[in-house]
Amino acid sequence: MTTKLVRNSTRILVVNPNSSESMTHGIEKAIQGLHLPQSLEIYTYTAPPDAPASINNGEDVEKSAEVVYQNLQGKLGEYDAVLVACFSVHPLVHALARDAPHATVTGIFEASVLACLPLLSPPIPGDGKEGEKPMSWGIVTTGKFWEKHLSDGVKEFLGQERGDANHKFAGVQSTGLDAGDFHGGVDPVVIRQKLEEATARLLSSARVECVVMGCAGMAGLEEIIRSVARREYGKSAGDKVFIVDGIKAGIGLLEQTVRNRKMFQS
Repeated sequence: MTTKLVRNSTRILVVNPNSSESMTHGIEKAIQGLHLPQSLEIYTYTAPPDAPASINNGEDVEKSAEVVYQNLQGKLGEYDAVLVACFSVHPLVHALARDAPHATVTGIFEASVLACLPLLSPPIPGDGKEGEKPMSWGIVTTGKFWEKHLSDGVKEFLGQERGDANHKFAGVQSTGLDAGDFHGGVDPVVIRQKLEEATARLLSSARVECVVMGCAGMAGLEEIIRSVARREYGKSAGDKVFIVDGIKAGIGLLEQTVRNRKMFQS
């Protein structure tokens, strides 16, 4: 009898480009909570010690990209996809995609944008009141630096000029915390307060239907955002707000994209 392999596993590497092991553990916890097909294998990677422990600004982004890029040279051949787990316009996404053309590469920032767009309710002609804003999505993140960085990044990713208006994007609100603060750096009471305040500003600025957690370190904090949505919009409407975790969005996007590449390039 002759047999042949007709189906194999999809292997995804999730790259934490900072050197925090606790951040990677948080990412792993988020992944373990997903209902995934048995054919999907997920591996995690933490950057070497010379990478920043927390990515808080443009210099940290560049340094982490430099360290991780060098460390991963020649190590991506066995993976079908790579997820860069830093919520930023991270140079690793482009660099790894260029050097590993066999693999699908994205970041949690890009995956979150793509996850939000189909979740927004389509406009109903003639249903909206004059001057009423369309349903939109927005980001709650860590430090002030990210407000402009991510706002510009959204427009660039969607092919817009930076000065153009995007009525479906409610913008970015920051907590004033660093990524590392979400993993033991700050009292949980302070984290909750800062995240609640940033979420409230976002929800009051527009008709927000989808909130993105703009930091991998926020994994598991959906309940805080949900509580604010209920307070701002009422329980019924607040329960309908989508809360997007970039890690989950990235895994889902990559799993589907790998399958699409196999189907449509055969």
